[in-house]
Amino acid sequence: MRLGAYIATLSPQSLAYSIYGVPFISERHRHRYEVDISYKKALEEKGLIFSGLSKDGTLPEICEVKDKTFFLGVQFHPELKSQILNPHPIFVSLIQAVLEKKKN
Repeated sequence: MRLGAYIATLSPQSLAYSIYGVPFISERHRHRYEVDISYKKALEEKGLIFSGLSKDGTLPEICEVKDKTFFLGVQFHPELKSQILNPHPIFVSLIQAVLEKKKN
């Protein structure tokens, strides 16, 4: 079981990087399951982008699909760092994307 805060490295040209604005993040985990890195190439060939990896590059932390308005999957729990008056940046970005899509 992975429990506690772990560092991830973000890809510079990714949605994740644009949300955080920094190359490294630390997020909290509480789970037993991981994405099998041996499928990385096959998944990327189908359009999935692994935009955040563990510090050693062996565990996918964030994936996204570029051709969608907002498609971001995370291995960690952003709600554990979110507060009512200080929401997690992923939640803020999701709401912004929805409002922007509604305008168009």
